[in-house]
Amino acid sequence: MLNKFPLWKNILVATVVALGLIYASPNLFPDDPALQISHENREVTDIDLGMATDALRAAGIEYFGDELTDLGGLIRFYSLDDQLRAKSTIEQNLEGDYIVALNLAPTTPGFLQAVGAGKMNLGLDLQGGVHFLMEVDMETAQRRRMENTMNSIRQELRNERIRSRNLSLENINLIEARFEDEESRSQARTLIRENFADLQVIAREQGGDYLLEMSLTAEDLDQMRQDTVTANQTSIRNRVDSLGVAEPVVQQQGPNRIVVELPGVQDTAQAKRILQRIATLQFHLEAEPGAPTTSYETYEYQGQRVNVDNTVILQGDRISNVRSALDQYGQPQVVINLDAQGGQQFNRVTRENIGNLMDILLIETRTRTVFEEDADGNVVERQETYEERRLISHAVIRAALGREFVITGLSQQEANDLSLLIRSGALAAPMYFIEERTVGPSLGAENIEQGSRAVMLGYLLVLSFMLYYYRLFGLAANIALVINVVLLVSIMSIISATLTLPGIFGIVLTIGMAVDANVLIFTRIREEIVSGLSPQNAISAGFDRAFSTIVDANLTTFLVAMVLFSVGTGPVKGFAVTLMVGIMTSMFSAIMVTRFIVNLMYGGRKVDKLSIGPFIKAAEAQG
Repeated sequence: MLNKFPLWKNILVATVVALGLIYASPNLFPDDPALQISHENREVTDIDLGMATDALRAAGIEYFGDELTDLGGLIRFYSLDDQLRAKSTIEQNLEGDYIVALNLAPTTPGFLQAVGAGKMNLGLDLQGGVHFLMEVDMETAQRRRMENTMNSIRQELRNERIRSRNLSLENINLIEARFEDEESRSQARTLIRENFADLQVIAREQGGDYLLEMSLTAEDLDQMRQDTVTANQTSIRNRVDSLGVAEPVVQQQGPNRIVVELPGVQDTAQAKRILQRIATLQFHLEAEPGAPTTSYETYEYQGQRVNVDNTVILQGDRISNVRSALDQYGQPQVVINLDAQGGQQFNRVTRENIGNLMDILLIETRTRTVFEEDADGNVVERQETYEERRLISHAVIRAALGREFVITGLSQQEANDLSLLIRSGALAAPMYFIEERTVGPSLGAENIEQGSRAVMLGYLLVLSFMLYYYRLFGLAANIALVINVVLLVSIMSIISATLTLPGIFGIVLTIGMAVDANVLIFTRIREEIVSGLSPQNAISAGFDRAFSTIVDANLTTFLVAMVLFSVGTGPVKGFAVTLMVGIMTSMFSAIMVTRFIVNLMYGGRKVDKLSIGPFIKAAEAQG
């Protein structure tokens, strides 16, 4: 029978539309401003959440919901102002290694979350997200650079058997070397100038000692600072990419600051933890019984006290690759690969110490917020860096180890975090947050509102034109057009794509292409009626014969979108994704959904004429 889908096609269309409505509907529920509270070393409990809410009530800050989630404690607020005030209040009242992070809490109903339905991510130019302004600790970076240089100079002097009385770092840009005689100083000066061209060397005498003062030149100091910021920016970008944030912004601001913008993030506490931490590993042997107390440090490991020898048998900079995995029993582990030199060194040490205990230290440089009173008695906020050392492995060396080995005994999150931090590259210098806020649309609320009105106006004009020009068939096209947008939004939500302003341009283009396909079909139906076919045959012929033209037109556009996606970045790639998804949904809506609706109106019954526009009567008269 003409213009009647088989049952399976009807079920297919109805199922796709129903699923599209389900997975697009979470976008109707706006997010709530919220604070996410987590702890560095343990899970957040009801007691922690109660302390936070008590502080809010004491400060007179309104909130309307608090709960414990897998990510920690979550407190919801009515406005962004309350959210920002609450963050400062909670940080002052919670002592310890707590992380209080700005967040946007989803309001998607539970039954939608149960089927995996979530919101489409919006870019910073539409929805906003979290904005971090981080500052590089240049003083620490410069001190590390000079300490490394000083150690290298000491090694070179030993190799050349040049004796010095003392070699010390007087300040962050001054290394001082003392010699007994002028000849030793002259030899050292020649050696340093040959091997350390970036140092400015000055000779002088003091109290019978012959001194060399070494410092970086102004040009090298500026270059060092720029290299440090660039290295940190690269590491931060790698870490953001590992978090899976779509279309992030990581860029330098000023001489020593980096801006990080994360659109649509849900776990901002995890983002802060990963962005800020500096992690490295050190490998040691356990101290021998009776060793001097100055030769080891004591750490806690699984309820026991372990004496770790101070001698480092392998530094973390010899690690070439690291990944988290599961062992044969399903337990988390970290697989570590060393470079060639590190592998040889590790193999030699472990071969000589089979049966002894080896310890692995995780060394992290972190920052914390400290509240102090200034001279006027006002409470001021200050960031300070501190180093935390933790013993993460204490195991017997069973055999000589090579370039690859595993670390066990970690939780799944610890294994993931450790592999991510080392794989993304260590920060060249510590960084701390000097600003954190949620950001609104960068185009401004007024511009976005006007843009939305313009899109809606254009959409209504298209609907009105189709309804006027094609009558009942125009109504079918309009319904299919609405379903097309629903399907596009649902697919973008399912694949966790980020919608930006260029993406909206892609949606507008998709709407035009979907209408264009319907125009081709309806025009073909008119032509078939003019040529003498019956209404039912004209409908069937119109859809069938316009199909190839529609496919050709959309295929060429799809190929162009693929090229844009492969070579573009940022907004261009967002536009390409929206366009590709829109082409697929418009093909389905224009061909399948429109045909489905037309079949419901005309299929399987006798039809004398079609409501397909004001010119159909003239066409019938000619026939």
